[in-house]
Amino acid sequence: MHILLVNNTKIPVAQYGGTERVIWWLGKQLVKMGHQVSYLVEAGSHCDFAKVYALNANIPFNQQIPAGVDVVHLNCKVNELPTIPYIVTVHGNSNEIIPLDINTVFVSKNHAARYGSDSFVHNGIDPDDYGDPGLNKTRNYFHFLGDAAWRVKNVRGAIKIAEKANVTLRVIGGVRFNFNQGIRLTFNPRIRFDGMKGGAEKNAILSASKGLIFPVLWNEPFGISIVESLYFGCPVFGTPYGSLPEIVQPEVGFLSNSAPALVDAVQHADDFDKKKCHEYVLDYFSSKQMALQYLAKYETVLNKHTLNPTAPMLKQIQTEKFLPFTND
Repeated sequence: MHILLVNNTKIPVAQYGGTERVIWWLGKQLVKMGHQVSYLVEAGSHCDFAKVYALNANIPFNQQIPAGVDVVHLNCKVNELPTIPYIVTVHGNSNEIIPLDINTVFVSKNHAARYGSDSFVHNGIDPDDYGDPGLNKTRNYFHFLGDAAWRVKNVRGAIKIAEKANVTLRVIGGVRFNFNQGIRLTFNPRIRFDGMKGGAEKNAILSASKGLIFPVLWNEPFGISIVESLYFGCPVFGTPYGSLPEIVQPEVGFLSNSAPALVDAVQHADDFDKKKCHEYVLDYFSSKQMALQYLAKYETVLNKHTLNPTAPMLKQIQTEKFLPFTND
């Protein structure tokens, strides 16, 4: 099968770039499984295992599909629907009640359900990008991983949990803090801001961490940082929103929207089995698992069936800016 993966950004990425990394891992795994993959992405991209074409928003999309492609996998909006079989993966949240494409795929069961759909594929990571999880390393801090400038990621909450638990926290992500974001920081030598990290630098931090503190205040569609952390044997301490309950099972983490409960769980992080966390990711959230599930979606549309009986649509607008979180 010849699959065309489409996105409107560059590949590869050196640091975060969630969607870019997902389609890279997916394409690489599909090639390993004997399929042909091409990318239609932003100019300046490159890849050593697939052909790369430059996406041009000013040219009709169907004129840009290379010859011989069997199925198109869209990961962004394009200027016209493909005339050959296609699927559309939605990676993020929206707050508009508008019909989505009938061949939409979401990235978690919860993500899909919020749009009245049961069509989803969990993201999967490529173990080759992470290497040795360092399960026998000495670990003496926790970490937060995400875009720390986003209040919905609740970096402030993560810091408060770490302070109340009397543990060291390393914050990996943006450090664009200001008072308008409601973040009040006082000097604490046990809170370290590492800024944007990727590749070997990020892996080294995660492989020496006792756990991920991740008290998000929105319905997380998936959360690659969760799976990355688990790969390195780090249990997850987060809120029960979005995809977290289906990803963070009790044996690999603890979920609550109560800061005191999370503080208590963090203080008992050593009760979790690092090896079990690591193996859990290999069993359920690898790029191989993702590729197998997407292949089933491709086969469905190639057989002239749709992925949803009707167009998915957001069931309810979220009126509150942040989901509930109890600090005391």
